[in-house]
Amino acid sequence: MRADPSPLPPDPRRDWSRLDRAARDAAYDNNAAVPDAAAQAAARNAASAIYRAAHPGALDIPYAPEPRTALDLYPATNPAAPCLVFIHGGYWQRNSPDLFACFAEGPAAAGWSVAMPGHTLAPEASLTQIVEEIGLCLDWLAEHGPAHGVAGPLVIAGWSAGAHLAAMQLHHPAVVAGLAISGVYELGPIRDTGLNDALSLTDAEVAAFSPLRLPVMGKPLAIAYGSAERPALVHDARDFHALRSAHHAPGPLVPVAGAEHFSILNELRRPGGVLVRAAIDLIEGRHA
Repeated sequence: MRADPSPLPPDPRRDWSRLDRAARDAAYDNNAAVPDAAAQAAARNAASAIYRAAHPGALDIPYAPEPRTALDLYPATNPAAPCLVFIHGGYWQRNSPDLFACFAEGPAAAGWSVAMPGHTLAPEASLTQIVEEIGLCLDWLAEHGPAHGVAGPLVIAGWSAGAHLAAMQLHHPAVVAGLAISGVYELGPIRDTGLNDALSLTDAEVAAFSPLRLPVMGKPLAIAYGSAERPALVHDARDFHALRSAHHAPGPLVPVAGAEHFSILNELRRPGGVLVRAAIDLIEGRHA
């Protein structure tokens, strides 16, 4: 486990009942917390458009019948190479995989394949449907991936809401390990924020889809966060890793010093970045 060089910020949810709606919204508002969030997103989108245009061979492949249930594949030269299945973020209600294509650069430089699935967004889809759709994508990759040059082990990964979805699919039989980046692993407080206007989370969904409330999966899972993230996300990452450690489940806690919610992904884009290395270690650890 890597030591976090920064002091642990207080978790605002400890006084949740005393906070008004604005303070609760602020606890999860990553855009407001990062002054140049819009500029970072614009740069990401531009770089992703360039990367996608340079790798047009296997884009927008349907894995289920809904309009957004398609994935982009970036196969490695070696079909047996590991494949990082990266799920985009956006609090389950924004974004699409084409906007994150540039983050295939780091894994691709390591010789990996990358798959980037989309999913139906809330409020059109419930969280139940979204979780199920990612499972369908993994089913599709297990069955059809080899025909598209993706036959190696699948490492499920995601950022923000995508990290939550990755954690929810660690159990999938085609998945050998996971990398969860800057995720939300307890959904209860989300119901008290504006994010729930689109999600309309039920009691059953909060119970069934909060990884911190679920039985621990024994597959390796690296849990990453930026030391400059919103405190609620920092605590979720550390609490999730502590829960898994208490059950002797493998996988490191990966604090990225100085990174906030958006800049942390530079460590996935950069060849040899911290998050690329974390993914590689998950696979190499299986054979150690």
